[in-house]
Amino acid sequence: MPGMADAPRMYRVLKRVLPPGLNRYLRLRVEGIENIPDSAPAILACNHLSFIDSIVLPINVARPVYFLGKADYWDSWRTRWFFQGTGVVPVYRGGGEKGEDSLRTGIEILRAGDLLGIYPEGTRSPDGRLYRGKTGPVRMALEADVPVVPCAVIGTNEAMPTGSYVPKRHQVTLRYGKPLDFSRYREQRTDPFALRSATDELMYEIMLLSGQEYVDEYASKVKSGAVDVSVDPLEDAHITTEIVLDDVGERRATG
Repeated sequence: MPGMADAPRMYRVLKRVLPPGLNRYLRLRVEGIENIPDSAPAILACNHLSFIDSIVLPINVARPVYFLGKADYWDSWRTRWFFQGTGVVPVYRGGGEKGEDSLRTGIEILRAGDLLGIYPEGTRSPDGRLYRGKTGPVRMALEADVPVVPCAVIGTNEAMPTGSYVPKRHQVTLRYGKPLDFSRYREQRTDPFALRSATDELMYEIMLLSGQEYVDEYASKVKSGAVDVSVDPLEDAHITTEIVLDDVGERRATG
């Protein structure tokens, strides 16, 4: 079973020096840490609000947590050295062979007996809400036959908003839920509908832990402007219904 001695050197250094000062500065509260397996492999699936999530979460777990991070971070030396040194493995957002390679990398980490951290949303939330999860974490869990521990960070977007470089003093909560066993889907692990059902179950648990409002759209589409979630769909439907009813009433009155 790989342990802390097998983690990258920078990871081990940060694990020793950061928690005492950073946790006190952020007034960090950790709940449900007992839900993380002591030695068995598992996926830690978390919501994503801030850059600092990838620091706060792993430094408060006794075992090394290897994250899958977007490959964009490897494009610049300014970020590449940090992510390589902290055990982050590059993944590609698109589909195709590169996407499959990323999944295989995650499965290898799990089969080696380690903890794998991943953000099912695929990117940071653009507005603090929880967005639709991608099926990758469930696919890896089924292939490696491991549980998924849902977890939530609360307050990191206030402590370190997007675009800032230094965290400010703000209370942060890190909350772990009960491990989810998706083995009932194992024989259906190539079925898109089964994968979506399991992923939605995972996102529901994260929503309960984080207290976030859930939006059934991909965060990446919202960020790109392909999807507009500024209008409440229910309110929009209500307005549309009123227009239709008014139109029907006018036609009846003049018919």
